[in-house]
Amino acid sequence: MAERKRPSWLWLLWAVLLAWNAALLWPRPADHVELAYSTFLAQVSAGNVSRVSLGGEQIRGSFVKPYTAPASPPPARTSPAPAPSYTSFHTTFPSAVGDPRLLPLLAAHHVVVDVKPTSQPWFLQILTNWFPLLLLGGLFLWLGVANARGQSGLLGRFGRAAIQRYRGDESPVTFADVAGADEAKAELQEEIDFLRQPKKYHELGARIPKGILLVGAPGTGKTLLARATAGEAGVPFFSINASEFVEMFVGVGASRVRDLFNQAKAAAPAIVFIDELDSVGRRRGAGLGAVNDEREQTLNQLLGELDGFDPRANVIILAATNRPDVLDPALLRPGRFDRQVVIELPDLQGREAILQVHVRKLRMAPGVDLNAIARATIGLSGADLANLANEAALAAARHGHATVMTSDFEEAQDKIRLGAAHKSLVDPTERRVVAYHESGHALAAWLTPGADPVRKVTIVRHGQALGLTEQIPGTERHNLSLTYLRARLIVLLAGRVSEELALSEITTGAENDLAEATALARRMVMRWGMGELGLLAFKAEGEQPFLGYEITQGREYSEATAARIDADVGRLLNAARDQARASLTGARERLDLLAQTLLREETVGPDDLDRILGARVDGVPTAFT
Repeated sequence: MAERKRPSWLWLLWAVLLAWNAALLWPRPADHVELAYSTFLAQVSAGNVSRVSLGGEQIRGSFVKPYTAPASPPPARTSPAPAPSYTSFHTTFPSAVGDPRLLPLLAAHHVVVDVKPTSQPWFLQILTNWFPLLLLGGLFLWLGVANARGQSGLLGRFGRAAIQRYRGDESPVTFADVAGADEAKAELQEEIDFLRQPKKYHELGARIPKGILLVGAPGTGKTLLARATAGEAGVPFFSINASEFVEMFVGVGASRVRDLFNQAKAAAPAIVFIDELDSVGRRRGAGLGAVNDEREQTLNQLLGELDGFDPRANVIILAATNRPDVLDPALLRPGRFDRQVVIELPDLQGREAILQVHVRKLRMAPGVDLNAIARATIGLSGADLANLANEAALAAARHGHATVMTSDFEEAQDKIRLGAAHKSLVDPTERRVVAYHESGHALAAWLTPGADPVRKVTIVRHGQALGLTEQIPGTERHNLSLTYLRARLIVLLAGRVSEELALSEITTGAENDLAEATALARRMVMRWGMGELGLLAFKAEGEQPFLGYEITQGREYSEATAARIDADVGRLLNAARDQARASLTGARERLDLLAQTLLREETVGPDDLDRILGARVDGVPTAFT
């Protein structure tokens, strides 16, 4: 058997130890002698000292003539040996008692005197002189051990990816745990079948997509769907956040990408999931510091790994993002992430199914109608609904309920949509202003065809708002009509109009309403062609210039066009204000009645709104029952 080769760092360590011992054991010069302090003074008085060096308690010097030490008596029957002579010496100064005679004595005999700093102890000298070399040797030793253990080069564990790994049989999440995403689950079923039966596809020569990009708004369940895909296929699941690839040290991101793919190949068949892909997958060459950017090096390594991936490796790459528009086009070409699965916000059936999943572990009251709750939660994501169920359970515990009741879900929904309620005292004059302001919003929504139904009106503070009018869409909307948008403008401006009519005064309470109305009107004119400007579409100024394309964003239209846009926006807002004033003036009695009810009750629900305001003009019900 061949002898194992010794590592090179071991020879370096032996050389350091030998040099250290040689320095410690090196003999002193033969012409140097240690003198007693009294002998030293005698030699100075005799004029036999030419130079001394003072350093702390140590005195070193040289003789004018060689000094012959007294010979010790020889043993019996032995001829005396010649006495040795010395040209230099050292002695110890008695610092405990001091000697004021020394310097005058040296000056009187014309001895050259050198003064040196106090010398350090020998162990400190050794530490100071040898510590850098020992540190370097220790570094070589650590690197040798790291290489022997197979760690990633110079970076060791630092160059390895922080991967969360789940075995296929480790309490897997399956599609039964994912609700409200039936279309996405159907699209991923093909990949699951491939991981279960790869031979069927290989024999046909089919190529399953290497990468699948899950696209959806935050909270729609992209990560959960990826884990469920691995659970359905019964294969290992490797999960990492893309931001964990990049560090302050150059090369770490690329090293971690290689490590991730190597681990996945070793465990094949497997699924690799990269969350928040946009953190490293942004379009290259955009923004500041694009040259030598560690993020771009990581992206290049990721592209290289996807290109070099063997289609027969039985590894599927899933990635998730909510910003596909900023991704580098090279990531989305065929052969990389060439399939996109879009996960939308859940519809009515999806929300009800999600609620059923999240109330499994809750002790529910018999009368809770999940379908009614789902109809009242349009626009909420799966994560929002999970939070809703948890907040309802917390509310039940807070109120001492034995089960989670419908009122607990209503309180949780108010907290999520409106913010936490604050029962702090408000000045009576301010309460009256808020009551008329919110009554104006509610009555305008009641009287305007196409407006969203009103669920609740309150003058109780929620978050930073002094009062709120909550509107819930009656149906799912993907396209917004001109009638609906005009109704939205009327409702937004009705709060300010109500203050003018009832109080003959305006306040700053309409700040957010005016900002939202202006932004909506500008989008109607500049993006949707709903103004007198015509069928032209422009980007709004200051609209997210850092999406990954350019540092700054120039205006696409002239000053004359900008003036026409401003005039068009003003016309839309003025028309909405005039319509709101006409509606509220014609229903002044109902406006006053609702405001007085709010001042007395603080909160008015859908049943009281029906009683106070009567039927809506377009017949849309307010209660979701």
